[in-house]
Amino acid sequence: QAYFVESGGGLVQPGGSLRLSCKSPRTILSVYNSYDMAWYRQPPGKQRELVASITPRGGTTNYADSVKGRFTISRDNGKRTLYLAMNSLRSEDTAAYYCNRADAQSFQPWGQGTQVTVSS
Repeated sequence: QAYFVESGGGLVQPGGSLRLSCKSPRTILSVYNSYDMAWYRQPPGKQRELVASITPRGGTTNYADSVKGRFTISRDNGKRTLYLAMNSLRSEDTAAYYCNRADAQSFQPWGQGTQVTVSS
């Protein structure tokens, strides 16, 4: 069973919206609730980059400058699920999107990711 199961990606036109989900089926609730979580993305031919992060209770969020004001990260700890609402999508948002812990020292094995393609 994977540590992370991402879903919700797809093909969308510029200006469109998508909502990504990431479930953590292997992590027990008490552990999930104790970590900052994050979304990452890897555009074609480029390195993986941090998109957004959120503290355990959701009180603090941080975003890459490129997505600030357009993306919203949230989490439902009871469901061990992380979300990323993406609005006003641009072609440069095209990437495979992944979730993991926010601290690189605590990374768990990466999931399959979910592909987001923004194109007309």
